[in-house]
Amino acid sequence: MEADASDLMKENLIDSFRPRLRVFMSVDPVLDHLPFLRAEQKESIRKRAKTDGDLSAADELISAVVQKPHTKGWFQEFVDALSGAGYQQAADLIQVGRPDSLVEADNDCFMRLIDILAPSLLDMDTKEVCTKCFARKLLTKDDDDVILRVADTQGLRDAARELLKRIVRCKSSWFSDFLRVLRETEHHDLCRLLQGSSDCDSTGSLPAMDSPALSEDSQDDTTDLYRSESALAESPRWSRRSKASSPDLSDSGAATRVAESADIVLRDYQEEVAQPALEGKNIIICLPTGSGKTRVAVFIAAQHLGRRTKEGKTAKVVVLVNKVPLVEQHYASEFHPFLKHAYRVERVSGSSALKICFADILKNNHVIICTAQILENSLERSLKGEDEGVRLQDISLMIIDECHHTKKGEVYNQVMMKYLKQKNANTKLRKEQKETVPLPQILGLTASLGAGDATKLLTAEKNILQICANLDACQILTGNLGEYRNEPSKKMVLVEDKNKDPFGDVIKKIMNSIHTHSQLSPACELGSQNYEQWVVQTERKAAKEEDPKVRICAEHLRRYNEAMQLSNTIRMCDAFSFLNKHHEEELKSKRSPEEEHVINITHTERLLFNLFTDNKERLQELSTQQSNENDSLSKLRDNILRLFTTKVEARGIIFTKTRRSAMALNHWILDDQKFSDVGVTPSYLIGGGDQSAVKPMTAAEQKDVLTKFHGGAVNLLVATSVAEEGLDIPACNFVICYGLVTNEISMIQARGRARAKDSVYIVIEVKGSCVTEKAYVNEYREDLMTQATARIRQLSPEDYNRKIKEFQLQAILEDVMKKTKSKQKGKKFEEPSEVELSCRKCNNLVCKGDDIQIIEGMHHVNVSPHFSELYIRKGNLALEERLLDYETNGTVACKNCGQDWGSMMVYRSIDRPCLSLKNFVVSIGDKKMSNFTKWSELAVNFQAFDYIEHASCLALAAADHTF
Repeated sequence: MEADASDLMKENLIDSFRPRLRVFMSVDPVLDHLPFLRAEQKESIRKRAKTDGDLSAADELISAVVQKPHTKGWFQEFVDALSGAGYQQAADLIQVGRPDSLVEADNDCFMRLIDILAPSLLDMDTKEVCTKCFARKLLTKDDDDVILRVADTQGLRDAARELLKRIVRCKSSWFSDFLRVLRETEHHDLCRLLQGSSDCDSTGSLPAMDSPALSEDSQDDTTDLYRSESALAESPRWSRRSKASSPDLSDSGAATRVAESADIVLRDYQEEVAQPALEGKNIIICLPTGSGKTRVAVFIAAQHLGRRTKEGKTAKVVVLVNKVPLVEQHYASEFHPFLKHAYRVERVSGSSALKICFADILKNNHVIICTAQILENSLERSLKGEDEGVRLQDISLMIIDECHHTKKGEVYNQVMMKYLKQKNANTKLRKEQKETVPLPQILGLTASLGAGDATKLLTAEKNILQICANLDACQILTGNLGEYRNEPSKKMVLVEDKNKDPFGDVIKKIMNSIHTHSQLSPACELGSQNYEQWVVQTERKAAKEEDPKVRICAEHLRRYNEAMQLSNTIRMCDAFSFLNKHHEEELKSKRSPEEEHVINITHTERLLFNLFTDNKERLQELSTQQSNENDSLSKLRDNILRLFTTKVEARGIIFTKTRRSAMALNHWILDDQKFSDVGVTPSYLIGGGDQSAVKPMTAAEQKDVLTKFHGGAVNLLVATSVAEEGLDIPACNFVICYGLVTNEISMIQARGRARAKDSVYIVIEVKGSCVTEKAYVNEYREDLMTQATARIRQLSPEDYNRKIKEFQLQAILEDVMKKTKSKQKGKKFEEPSEVELSCRKCNNLVCKGDDIQIIEGMHHVNVSPHFSELYIRKGNLALEERLLDYETNGTVACKNCGQDWGSMMVYRSIDRPCLSLKNFVVSIGDKKMSNFTKWSELAVNFQAFDYIEHASCLALAAADHTF
């Protein structure tokens, strides 16, 4: 028991330092010194390092180290491995158990300083600096080899990036040693830049780590960041420049030079659109992607902060974004570099390491960049009277990025609805001659306001006016870009249908056999989007009506339909692999880990298994015949090869519809030597939500891929729509929409990712995607949007204000009515005792609502002691995940039919099955519902998990067992 407690303490210690350990080591050298890990674990980690990068691989390594059961002396072996690999900082960190807080703060500051000044440091003589760093043991032998190899193959700047990433790992005194190296290699300008003083020159001596010159001036974030709030107002550092002398903001070098001088440079059109906001008005800035909207917003924020500070007023700027990656991008690329000299700038998102309440962050900083949901949650807490909430009056300027999302159902609109209600309440207070509640100034940013589903100009105008009303904007500013307009050339690629499709014919034959068995008669084409919608509705209806034969048939039909869509988009071998994997998983679900237990296999399931088995060999054979591959893939290959052979530095994005197709296309590119020969280095980028059957990307994984794309280590990104909005990659010079065109806003956003000069935007048709028709419709709607925006701008102030007020009052009344109905509806189902859950596959009753409790407000676990009699546990590596307070450890499945029910969750050493609602049919009274996919859709007030109660019961049971 003492050994177990000691191991648990060591596990927690390693986990608590996980974020730092990831930065302080590279996995390959550490693995060489870790004998207690299995060979397959090491291979998996090394593979992860090659595909997903060192940070992701380090996470997997740490998880493998802390995984039970432990071998004797495992902890010391891990410490020795870190030390033996040359990563003494990491070894000291977990061995000592707690770093000195001042040393830790200094180290964080120096790391951020290197990150901020990286654009200038990349110009160093990398090979000479690398040699000196290796001599001073700032780099290991592996580091030295990697950096020199990168220098020879990718260039000195990429090698410099590797060096800067690696020097922070080996020694705690790395910063002072690095300064000495710069001095020895005669990089005196870089030494002065890092040191923040003139003490490091060719004749002077280098100051010690604790000298004032280094400990104060070098700590950018602890000196400049905390200057007097009136600094900007007293000494303006912001300038405007005419277009004749303005640098190209798409040039990353020009942007860096501007950032280094802390000088915001505006072009004429940017100055024009900024002016009303500088006067304190609520406006929408609608400029094309790549035209510097965010730079204008930074300028407006700086002027706003300076003006209010000078007037003695509180100044707080909140920048709202709709995607997590944009938080870091706006912070690192724009707001922090330009504002850090006078103001405190911070960023917050759901994946942020800054785990303190939002109210405190707002209180202690001048500019906060966050996802909109963070602010909305805090505003809600304030309305409920909770201390940690914030109020709209605590904010003086609210900048809303991609503001076209401020419409019904979107979180932006939930924030703005609170604003509109308070604005309406202020009208009443003024009439009563009472003090009104201050509201923030609103600045909306977008490249396209959209036309909605409009087919007529008036409808498009109404759609745009509604967004203006939601944002309380007094006008839309578009600006005249003139010579700065940079539209990519457009190309539409049509494809020929397959003359013959033997692979698809076999799948259709299987599907028709299933139709006959289940007596289903679809009225839509197999392999189409309409068929998928039909089969989803059929499955839900069958689950609700407890018809297992039709339900399981519909489930298999959907799988075959997806395989047909995949074969029309990517390789047939990928479609076959998808089918075969699902078949194997289905068979595996029918096998119990307990040999004495038999899971029921129905006649229909046996028939479906045999159908695939009988046709498997033929499908596999056909999937290897390249002569039958789809024409879309051939066209995609031709265009990629042409772009990478004709452009000097090709860098682009391929947008595709599904996560599965993004991953498969990435593998296709990696497998084809032709792509490697022309210098293609691909990676995929997919979303972070768990709505899909495909495992999502974490925020850290997304950030890692985007960093590589920004830096050029990846030059071809295969992405879903997650990358459509906001990505700022100036060097991106082509975009390919591969079978994916949605609405006109998405089209404009995707097209706008190609920002370099002479860029190209290509749409490649895929069978069943209708992308050419959608593209033409979108171009029509784009014209409608342009005309509607022009008409709105021509309205008289009186007419405009009247229309806006009408929309706002209607929105307020609709919101009140919606909430009233929601409350009335919620009262019907608020008692958990009324709820029953049945297995979606076999229809057996599983549990009642009283058996379900919620952990941390989100995890729905079954707490009934008898529930374990109904399920079996299965190991599932894809689901194993360690977080701060809990871990997931395999799946739980129905003992009768093998249907997955969810995962086994270990919360603070307590095992509980965590249920996924989509795997059940919900009964409330006599009403059955099969369309729930998330617990948030079910209006039931489940009891919160009482940890003390459950832990006490387990502790008593353990005591009885011990004695």
